[in-house]
Amino acid sequence: MSDEPKIAYLHPIECEIKANKEYYYCTCGYSKKQPFCDGSHKGTRFKPLKFSSNITTHEALCACKQTKIAPYCDGRHSKL
Repeated sequence: MSDEPKIAYLHPIECEIKANKEYYYCTCGYSKKQPFCDGSHKGTRFKPLKFSSNITTHEALCACKQTKIAPYCDGRHSKL
């Protein structure tokens, strides 16, 4: 596994984020449960990003792993 995250997809993944629930966003790109962590980062420098929301919402979560506002998509996939 590289020091750089794997690009899982070149598009964001739309997800329902439920209020007050903890989520773990995959930062390595190897998870089979994108955009969420499945433990594939074990033994690497990557760690999942824990996040939550105080409201239930639908969000575009980054799957290219290049965003500067993780876990949310900032459109960087369109430049890859």
